[in-house]
This record gives sequence, C-alpha cells and structure tokens, in this order.
Amino acid sequence: MKLPEDPSLATTVIDTPIGELRAASTDRGLCVLLFPNKQAAWPEKQGSAGAQKHLAATRTALAEYFTGKRKEFSGVALDMQGTDFQRSVWSALLTIPFGETRSYGDIARQIGNPKAVRAVGLANGQNPVPVIVPCHRVIGANGKLTGFGGGIETKQWLLVHEGAKKSLNGEMLLPL
Repeated sequence: MKLPEDPSLATTVIDTPIGELRAASTDRGLCVLLFPNKQAAWPEKQGSAGAQKHLAATRTALAEYFTGKRKEFSGVALDMQGTDFQRSVWSALLTIPFGETRSYGDIARQIGNPKAVRAVGLANGQNPVPVIVPCHRVIGANGKLTGFGGGIETKQWLLVHEGAKKSLNGEMLLPL
C-alpha cells in the first residue's frame, strides 16, 4: 500500500497478538494499518506532532482491543483515502457491531447498491485500516470465511477474539 504524500506523515510499528502492524498517520488521522504479511518497505518517518498524537491514540486503542477492554474505536481519527464508493463501504463496515458478522450482500444492500456485491468485496479488500475499520467482520453469503488481507487465520482469530461464535450459516468458529 502506498503512503500518502503528506509532510505531516508519521509511521510506527505496533506489536499485537496477530503480529507487528505497521501504522501511518497524518495530521488528520490514521491513514494506513498493514498486517505483517502485507508490509512494504516504508521509511521511518517522525512526522508532525499531530500525526504522532494519532499514532499514540491508535497504539492505545489497539492495546485495549487486544486485551478485551475495547469493543469499538471511536476516538481514533481516520484519514482514509479512497473513492466515494470505497468510503461508503468502509463507513458501512464501521456499523457492524463487535462480535457480529455481515455478508458482502448485506453491505451492498446497506449502501443502497444491492447488485454491487463483488465491488463491495473489492472495496473491503482495499480497506486501508483493517481491524479499526472491521473488514474482518464481513464473510461470504454461505457463512464461510472468505479472503482477507491478513490471512484467513487472522480473520478467524479476530472473530473468535470478539466472541463471534457462529458464522452467518450457523457454523461454529473455532479458535486455531
């Protein structure tokens, strides 16, 4: 994933139970969060004080999420760059409650474009800040865990961590 060209940009690495996540922020908020398997060679950037503040808030929020003290990420400002369609999908993802799942079709209907199931899947896969914007909560219409940028095992880990016991088809989600 390409980092925005912004003079305020700051980057960091955040250690989590699912591996080291690389994060980038601008003065406006968190703009990129990468899973270990998606990491690119980023330059270390100190960035502005505002961008550093957003990275600190992200680090705290993720620590609280992974220790079970947080179920949502309000208070983490986002600076996500994408098309209007992508941003509509990402906004819909933010409405999926902790520990629940939705299908790609559910999201397509929610954004008022029920035939855009594949496009929703593509936008979901382009989510620049996974976990915070919970793309892991979207699964196939058949209830199966489908493609995920962090890998299916990570998707399953996150869902089990959140207490999602069953997928949409009632199939049990088991810890790996």
